[in-house]
Amino acid sequence: MAKVAFLGLGVMGYPMAGHLKQAGHEVTVYNRTAAKADAWVAEHGGAAAHTPASAAKGCDFVMSCVGNDDDLRQVCLGDDGAFAGMASGAVFVDHTTVSAEVTRELYATADARQVSFVDAPISGGQAGAENGQLSIMCGGDQGAYDRAEPIMNAYAKLCRRIGDSGAGQMTKMCNQIAIAGVVQGLSEALHFAEKAGLDGRAVVEIISQGAAGSWQMANRYETMLDDHFDHGFAVDWMRKDLDICLRTANENGASLPVTALVDQFYKDVQKLGGGRWDTSSLIKRLRAMG
Repeated sequence: MAKVAFLGLGVMGYPMAGHLKQAGHEVTVYNRTAAKADAWVAEHGGAAAHTPASAAKGCDFVMSCVGNDDDLRQVCLGDDGAFAGMASGAVFVDHTTVSAEVTRELYATADARQVSFVDAPISGGQAGAENGQLSIMCGGDQGAYDRAEPIMNAYAKLCRRIGDSGAGQMTKMCNQIAIAGVVQGLSEALHFAEKAGLDGRAVVEIISQGAAGSWQMANRYETMLDDHFDHGFAVDWMRKDLDICLRTANENGASLPVTALVDQFYKDVQKLGGGRWDTSSLIKRLRAMG
């Protein structure tokens, strides 16, 4: 068992830290809103810290799951940042979806402090975090990954090192690119069925068993038909991720026409007041168009 700090107790981090405690690790948590950390300790035990540095002190592993590039820099750097509290040889594992640029920047800073840094973004949504069934795509040194993998297995369905620092974040971009097109296609199919006067559930029952089937179809079609969109990853977060994808594509020369288009469709959803709706709310835009 290990001494582990977990920084960031949002909809993903809160249950992930819980799985670490259930696995028998000694867990200290930190959250920008201290009341959330106190609630986690009341539920799971362990300890809460007032700064990332104090949470990380004496820990073998420090895990983070925060909001964006700036949030990650804030919890890592400075006198109160986690790096200041980490001992030589400790491993920092970042589960946030951020740019490969900030990942490589922090990898270099950590390396100068003789601390390892693994980028380990996650896929599987809130349900995956709660059920300990996340897919984790990792970048960083092989030795650091080998040490961290048994810790991550507390909440992983599949955990794999893809390559050097930044490779995990690049893989997460592939994930978000694939999701964007699939959700738009599903939205159009269900919208078409509605306009054609078909029973959407009957349509999905048959087409889901063929080449059209997908995770999105299996897990989101009913809530989409029922016009309910509070079941997971929010549009605001998806636009943050797609912005990272599009900026990176501009740098590496990749062509992402569908991703760019769907990003603008999500912008339309935000204008409808749906920034906190889940990503399947693309169908709301189609319905609003008549």
